Amino acid sequence: MKPFFLNKGVAQIHIAVFLFGFAGLFGKFLSCSPLYIVFGRTFFAAITLFFFARFFSKTALFGFDKKEIFFFGLQGILLAVHWYSFFLSIQISSVAVGLVTFSTFPLFVTFLEPLFFKERLKLTDIFIAGAVFIGILLVIPNFNFSDNITRGGFFGIISGFTFALLSLVNRRNARISDAIAIAFYQNLFATIFLVLPILTIQVTPPQFSDLPFLIFLGVFCTALAHTLFIKSLGFIRAQTASVIAGLEPVYGIVLAFFLLNETPQMRTLIGGLIIIGTTIFAGRQSNVK
Repeated sequence: MKPFFLNKGVAQIHIAVFLFGFAGLFGKFLSCSPLYIVFGRTFFAAITLFFFARFFSKTALFGFDKKEIFFFGLQGILLAVHWYSFFLSIQISSVAVGLVTFSTFPLFVTFLEPLFFKERLKLTDIFIAGAVFIGILLVIPNFNFSDNITRGGFFGIISGFTFALLSLVNRRNARISDAIAIAFYQNLFATIFLVLPILTIQVTPPQFSDLPFLIFLGVFCTALAHTLFIKSLGFIRAQTASVIAGLEPVYGIVLAFFLLNETPQMRTLIGGLIIIGTTIFAGRQSNVK
């Protein structure tokens, strides 16, 4: 039997999760509103994916029926809400708090996936979700509901819930559409969805110096990472993928330590070890396709 970490889907999602973890730092790198961060991220991602599909792959971006377009649109809305609440959480609190509260999404996926796909809820899945939740509780440094940490955590949980829904819709589309097409359309629809809020709400706009960061965020941390994540769902279950994605706060916290001088507390490190251990266990227990 091939070791779980050599499985193609597992390798793809680990690379994607590392890039997602790095993306969280842009909530601190950029001072503009999360609306503009997400708009720039999805805009440049959609452009990159379009040219990649047009000139470097055999991906067909047209000819989808109305039902598939509907799901692409739904994915775009969920993606926009997920990333907006994600970056807002980080700006209000810290990279660590935003990432770990977002990581509650495996809990949502664990209990929603059997309903979406009529699959049996396993006792192991409940144990894994519970272990991840314990790790998250340890990572959160403050439970005072009157401060920014708690408010940031609230938006992080909203980000986690919308990402859980997005993962399940992605799993459905990954079986009928090319991953590049899925990533292109959901970023395109997310960009379109954000046009109206940006035109009607007065928020802090980006500076010209923010442009390179937005391009990097869209091309590498989104277009590349997004495609890898969606492709992995063709090989592993959404629940397994969601638990592996629990490594995102670990990657992000380590990067924030070196690049932003954000020093995590000891409980954060202990929580990270629990998340890593749970991820390894989930990988070994997963029913790889």
